[in-house]
Amino acid sequence: MKQTVLALLLFGWSVVSVAVDMPLKGLDGTQSKLSDYRGKWVVVNYWATWCPPCIEEMPELQAFHDQHAESKAVVLGINTEVLDNDMIEAFLDDYFITYPNFVNGPVTQSPLGSIPGLPTTFLVSPEGTTEARQVGPLTKQMIENFIENWEAKRNNK
Repeated sequence: MKQTVLALLLFGWSVVSVAVDMPLKGLDGTQSKLSDYRGKWVVVNYWATWCPPCIEEMPELQAFHDQHAESKAVVLGINTEVLDNDMIEAFLDDYFITYPNFVNGPVTQSPLGSIPGLPTTFLVSPEGTTEARQVGPLTKQMIENFIENWEAKRNNK
């Protein structure tokens, strides 16, 4: 039941916008951009170490990333705390999270849209447009279903 409700929320928050770019600051201090991932679906997940729903969804995000990173999609985590980067890296290691993570600090708005709570996840199309936002945890299957439905709808136009 919970998965069905969240799937409906994911589709209910669907938004279409123009291509968006934003800077990404790596835990090691390196700078990159969201547009560096153009050509793939990008799951941008805002999270914090103190957030139980964030921790709950991390294995799902990791499984999605592991299955799709070499082909059509990646997961990018963005930590929203004021913490030492070594502490964030240790936390990610404790939970076996290997998808790319970046730091941003506390935020309620991003170039992708509003962040009313954590976790908040945006799905960015291969063209760089924000296609959906989910506030609250999601699953690998929810992401895959959204992408499959989006691509089917686009191919039927």
